[in-house]
Amino acid sequence: MRLVGRIVLRIIGAVGAVTLFVGRGLFRLHPFHGRALAGQLVQIGWLSLPVVGLTALFTGAALALQIHSGGARFQASDVVPAIVAIGMVRELGPVLGGLMVAARVASSIAAEIGTMKVTEQIDALVTLSTDPMRWLVTPRLWAAVLTVPVLVAAGDIIGIMGGWLVGTRSLGFGSAAYLANSAAYLESWDVLSGLIKGAAFGLIVAASGCWWGMRSGRGAEGVGRATKSAVVAAAVGILAANFVLTGLFFE
Repeated sequence: MRLVGRIVLRIIGAVGAVTLFVGRGLFRLHPFHGRALAGQLVQIGWLSLPVVGLTALFTGAALALQIHSGGARFQASDVVPAIVAIGMVRELGPVLGGLMVAARVASSIAAEIGTMKVTEQIDALVTLSTDPMRWLVTPRLWAAVLTVPVLVAAGDIIGIMGGWLVGTRSLGFGSAAYLANSAAYLESWDVLSGLIKGAAFGLIVAASGCWWGMRSGRGAEGVGRATKSAVVAAAVGILAANFVLTGLFFE
């Protein structure tokens, strides 16, 4: 029982520490480092667009093939446009987009901040009376929260276009009918829920990278361990948060 109690207390303590860390990072906005935020908007958002777009394109195309093949068994292959659209905007767009951003961004943030810690650049910031949280953490958290929903929206559109390409080129759907069928079954809440998930996933990705980067051990091994931990934590956090948010939104 003591062991169980110790484990529970340790988990609660870790959750509390991460929550306080994220809260301090989000709301330490004065002084506002606009240039740092702009740089992170480019790094996290714009430079992640190619990998998110390619992932969404092939996912939408493969989803259309799978739904058509499975639906043909029940004479329901006509539902391909609607299910591709709903599946992309509700689940696959946010989750796969978040995981791709986690693979690219969480590792980059953890490696960058971890290297700064190892080379004592963070200590130098403190010596110069510069708050590392405001300079390093806050811009990354807000950039991820702002840009990942945009990436999710772009991924949704590209994924639906991937399904449209397969549907019109290989499955015999008419272009206008496919797009009309996709739009007819989509509701505004389907799209909005996916964007909310994107903001939550962006926060998880940036928080994981910053948290593990700030706690990186000394040397190359410590930075590598922090990078690996950041990616794993971000991926597991995204999948867990997706389950919770899906239950809240659609139960």
